[in-house]
Amino acid sequence: MEYLDSLNDKQKEAVLYIEGPLLIVAGAGAGKTKTITHRIIHLIHEGVDPSSILAVTFTNKAAKEMRDRVMMLLENKIHGVSAPERSSGAGIPFVSTFHSLGVHIIKENAHLIGLTKHFAIIDESDAISIIKDVMKEHDIDPKQHEPRKIKSIISKSKGDFISLENYRANVKSSIQSIVALVWGGYEARLKKEKGLDFDDLLLESVLILRKFGDIRNKYQERWQYVHVDEYQDTNEVQYEMTKLLVGKNENICVVGDTDQNIYSWRGANIKNMLHFEKDYPSAKIVMLEQNYRSTGKIIEAANNVIEKNQYRVPKTLFTKNVDGEQIVVCEAYDEVSEADFVAREIDELLRENKPEDIAILYRANFQSRVLEEALLSRQIPYQVLGIKFFERKEIKDILSYVKASLNKESLSDIKRIINTPARGIGKVTLTKILAGLSSELPAGMQIKINKFYALLEEIHEYIDTHKPTEVIKYIIEKSGLEDELSHGTNEEMERLENMKELVTLCLKYDEMEDGIEKLLEDASLSSDQDGLIPSNTDKKGGVRLMTVHASKGLEFKYVFVTGLEQDLFPHARTGTGTKEDKEEERRLFYVALTRAEKKLFLTYASLRTIFGMKQVNTPSEFIYDIPAHLTDFTQSYSRGGEKIVYL
Repeated sequence: MEYLDSLNDKQKEAVLYIEGPLLIVAGAGAGKTKTITHRIIHLIHEGVDPSSILAVTFTNKAAKEMRDRVMMLLENKIHGVSAPERSSGAGIPFVSTFHSLGVHIIKENAHLIGLTKHFAIIDESDAISIIKDVMKEHDIDPKQHEPRKIKSIISKSKGDFISLENYRANVKSSIQSIVALVWGGYEARLKKEKGLDFDDLLLESVLILRKFGDIRNKYQERWQYVHVDEYQDTNEVQYEMTKLLVGKNENICVVGDTDQNIYSWRGANIKNMLHFEKDYPSAKIVMLEQNYRSTGKIIEAANNVIEKNQYRVPKTLFTKNVDGEQIVVCEAYDEVSEADFVAREIDELLRENKPEDIAILYRANFQSRVLEEALLSRQIPYQVLGIKFFERKEIKDILSYVKASLNKESLSDIKRIINTPARGIGKVTLTKILAGLSSELPAGMQIKINKFYALLEEIHEYIDTHKPTEVIKYIIEKSGLEDELSHGTNEEMERLENMKELVTLCLKYDEMEDGIEKLLEDASLSSDQDGLIPSNTDKKGGVRLMTVHASKGLEFKYVFVTGLEQDLFPHARTGTGTKEDKEEERRLFYVALTRAEKKLFLTYASLRTIFGMKQVNTPSEFIYDIPAHLTDFTQSYSRGGEKIVYL
């Protein structure tokens, strides 16, 4: 049992407790992933069949990390999993995201809800596109009613188990009437395409488990040991899915941190974790409070910030790391001076560090522009987190060929590729095709359309007998995209290179059963953290720029938290919000602080231009929550020495 030697006493306590419900309260940087993976290994060491273990988390990145760690430990410590077993998926724990788990359950039971295993997964961008189409059909102005906001309301409603019928029955305002109208058209379009959006992947799988007791029992028998990571971020549907999968022995282990609950706007309910003991009265609770990531000063600052919150499981982080350097607090004249200070400091750090060791965090996306300009002026390479490889137009085009060939009812994919590359099929023709009126088109146009559908049929047949890499190569060539882009501009050549990069990425799917299905699933469910795309000429790496929300789960040697002004961070909308809203902003700041390993920089601008208007700002209240003995105050006034004086 040498795999236990690297654990501290509390981690070991959690790993060794294998029967009955277990709540692990894990502080930032306390080694929660290590604890879960070692617990899984210990279960196997104790004779538990690996395939009876389920572990669920939120992002593909986190699931991959957990899966890789488990496989490495299995190989190094137990030597019980051979290469053939790994490739087939037999005899190993089932590690996935909630959405991938939903896909798995739905595909195995698709006939029960009128689908086949080739149902379309409607990703976020396609969902927004459908919402826009429905709004256009009903003459709803997208400038007056933001499509993303309508989609967000629909999404949150589904996450709270509110059906379209229930929503309609409780409409009390004009915006709710519009949402109900759009939602109806949206659902009709999904049904026509035999597609499910991200929320449906969770909702439909839960409804299957609820409705069919034999199927529920089958999964409870299959996965007798359930692990849930980031439990504080579960919404009502994910919470219900977890409860339905846990069998009579209640062998459930959840890991989370109430101090890192920052997704209530997505429906995450902190009460799910706070009420765990009510759900499972015999639960054991283990606190992981030793931080392995950050210096003593950073941990002390984080503790002082978060202890003001009341909606939390009380705990105090500690570390055996060095005290480290003071936390730098910089007051800048305006956002340009702030960005200049950040770029100058990074320039200094890069003398002895790699760009990838450094992150710049901000509360709102609009803040990145001036920061990018400052980095560019000093030729500092950087990357913006949030631009995904699978979101590139050319990649979505290729994948739409795959999806449309497998599901001819997927109108979103047909619409996307029927004239890509150009086939002389215009918008009027496309409208008639989508309306099922192809027979009314001229004979010449019908020949073009028939050739397109014949191509889709060829691709479908090719998929049945070839590996994913060969399929993607086939589509690039046969679709005409290669011929069109290979003689085009530099930008078009780059798009072709990205398509070829997709072929390389597909190598890992070649050894999988139903590899092309897994590729489509991963592409549809990829999260912000699953793709870092360079924002300038350096394609190998760079300083990371991202929102604080996107930084959760990541760590860097040096972290700059920018825009620490009242009404920006904490955000203005919390000023009139509930106590829970205000506490979430504080948790968000706590997450920002605990991303740093060695040194932390906190910056704010006395003057900031927002929506074209200059406004005077006061420093964030969060700065005053950090004891003065931990900070080193500095100023940055690169515009002639102007200064704001606070009274």
